Amino acid sequence: MMGFLYLLGLFLAAPTGLHARSSLRFIAVGDWGGKPTTPFYTDREVAVAEEMAATVSASGADFILSLGDNFYYTGVNDLYDKRFQETFETVFQAPSLRNVPWYVIAGNHDHLGNVSAQIAYTKISKRWHFPKYFYKLRFKVPGSNATVVILMIDTVTLCGTSHDFHAEALTTPRDLREARNQLSWLRKQMAKSKDDYLLVAGHYPVWSVGKHGPTSCLVKYLQPLLQQHKATAYLCGHDHNLQYLEDKNGVGYVLSGAGNFMDNSTKNLHAVPRGYLRFFYGQTSSLGGFTYIKIDAKEMSVTYLDSKRRSLYKTSLPRRKFL
Repeated sequence: MMGFLYLLGLFLAAPTGLHARSSLRFIAVGDWGGKPTTPFYTDREVAVAEEMAATVSASGADFILSLGDNFYYTGVNDLYDKRFQETFETVFQAPSLRNVPWYVIAGNHDHLGNVSAQIAYTKISKRWHFPKYFYKLRFKVPGSNATVVILMIDTVTLCGTSHDFHAEALTTPRDLREARNQLSWLRKQMAKSKDDYLLVAGHYPVWSVGKHGPTSCLVKYLQPLLQQHKATAYLCGHDHNLQYLEDKNGVGYVLSGAGNFMDNSTKNLHAVPRGYLRFFYGQTSSLGGFTYIKIDAKEMSVTYLDSKRRSLYKTSLPRRKFL
């Protein structure tokens, strides 16, 4: 009896982290890619990294979604580019982050350099996972039978290149065949998904009130798929702020592009359907931010955090329902 009581006492006294978990947790951060001159990072990127580390230490994370523009301004040159170390490895080096995997996609600035080298870096880094230009992730929610699929897409290959600081209009896709192949893959993956949560992640936004605004290519091709297949949410960066939008069908649009710059422009407010915008944060004096996402058997919660450990906005999206 005494042995049983002793073990029970140990269980009750155990840290929360040792108890069985009932949620999948991850951080989504975009546009964190430092700068091309020494010291190859910015104060804002460092502040975001520190807050990410504090959040993971306090609440845990199964992985990090990197939403593109991983290296400003023209990506990396080759597999041995020092930017991998100076902008990524040494900035996100806190103990709580060292064993957390990163799932990566490319942004327009990455495409101005060598994206193939970023893909190849997967074989060098233990935590950098970028197997292909577009790919599928699938997870089980701990403590339940619920599943989560994240379709990681390359919006630059799909829609064309944006030269942010020179012209905001997209060019046409460099390779139309590759764009069609990716769109075909995306359609098939979304159509066959019976997962409880269906997410798509890319760099360009579908909807944004910011400087770049909506991406017409994604409004035309992706938004109908998100609605048709009852997707939970679309995650992106590109505009350098934090936004949450939700369409009339209940699809969430999570924009997390505050990893390295902040832009408070809402010049495209008129280009987004009335009522879609629920939250916007682009305070230029801020040291950036990101989103923390938790998915359990009932819902997906999205919390927007800044680098001063403040919760700016929180919302939730339900588990998908099938007839």
